[in-house]
Amino acid sequence: MTRQKMKNLFVINMIIPVLFLACSQRSGNTVAESTGSSDTGKAVLEFREYEHSFGKVEEGEKVAYVFNFINKGTGNLVIQSATTTCGCTVSKYNRKPVAPGREGTLEVLFDTSGRNGLQTKTVTVKSNATVPVVILKITAEVEPEK
Repeated sequence: MTRQKMKNLFVINMIIPVLFLACSQRSGNTVAESTGSSDTGKAVLEFREYEHSFGKVEEGEKVAYVFNFINKGTGNLVIQSATTTCGCTVSKYNRKPVAPGREGTLEVLFDTSGRNGLQTKTVTVKSNATVPVVILKITAEVEPEK
């Protein structure tokens, strides 16, 4: 390869990424300005607890626990989904944005019908937070119906 071709490749490899970076930064500002939004902060989702044990419960009981969380970030927090590992477990949460410094709840309902022994279930919480996926865990020792 000639020296001139090497110079051209060097210039192309150095200038194109800089142009893309400059365009993407400008584009981001234009979008924020056009929507009138000044919220460029990041949400930070922090639960008080990430695990809960129901202890011993009788088969057929329906038990619930409320996980409390706070948005410790500077942008609005939006929980996009909270999926469970099993149809016996259901999650409930408010789909409205949680402002910085505000608290919210995520309720987990567990139906022990047809279950026996140590049960461990998880809830995968997806959000727009800096850590986009959080795993919550519930456990219960399900004893046979008396």
